[in-house]
Amino acid sequence: MKPSKYHKNKSFHNWLVYRTLDRHLIKYSKYIKGILVDLGCGEKPYKEFFLKYCNKYIGVDWSNSLHNVKPDVISDLNQKINLPSEYADTAVAISVMEHLYNPQKFLNEVYRILKKDSYFILQIPWQWWVHEAPYDYFRYTPYALKYLLENAGFEIIEISPQGGLFSTLALKLNYFTLRLIKGPKFLKLLIKLFLIPMWNLSQYLAILLDKLDRHWMLEAPGYFVLARKK
Repeated sequence: MKPSKYHKNKSFHNWLVYRTLDRHLIKYSKYIKGILVDLGCGEKPYKEFFLKYCNKYIGVDWSNSLHNVKPDVISDLNQKINLPSEYADTAVAISVMEHLYNPQKFLNEVYRILKKDSYFILQIPWQWWVHEAPYDYFRYTPYALKYLLENAGFEIIEISPQGGLFSTLALKLNYFTLRLIKGPKFLKLLIKLFLIPMWNLSQYLAILLDKLDRHWMLEAPGYFVLARKK
């Protein structure tokens, strides 16, 4: 297993997700600067990573989060981000926008709080199971992301898939089998010990087999978007 270098997740069934997150964040690190606002920060898993590149980190989340959060700024991202206009040099939102019922308002607010020529790094799942119910509202194609971001005023620099068909299949299989772990504590442990080799193998194979997929955009587990405020 190769869990994230920066995220606290140590799960066997989905380390591929965090491996991909790491790679994209490192790729986009050259766009991180100044005051960084982490929107939907949750437990702030990437705070230490971001502070390597920015001067100040501000976590924003709402008070009804399902996570154990301690945001620096409390805001309902469906309504208003409680920060001044043209305040931030960088904005980041990782696995957040699918949980918002008013995504266009959110993106408009992100645009408002960013300074001119600053960057927004957005990560969003696509082929993903319903999670954190009932606060799971949308999945977005690259075309929907482009439309919503440009409608807010952003310039799209890049939309990047987080993997191909085989990554999607491996993660779906692993999440499905994870839900089969039921029963007494000892039985759960036995089932998990049986599944762990399969989880690891499926993800290693996905990394190799994704090279056969020339159309990652069509079947990706999720997408990263780099956008700029013009």
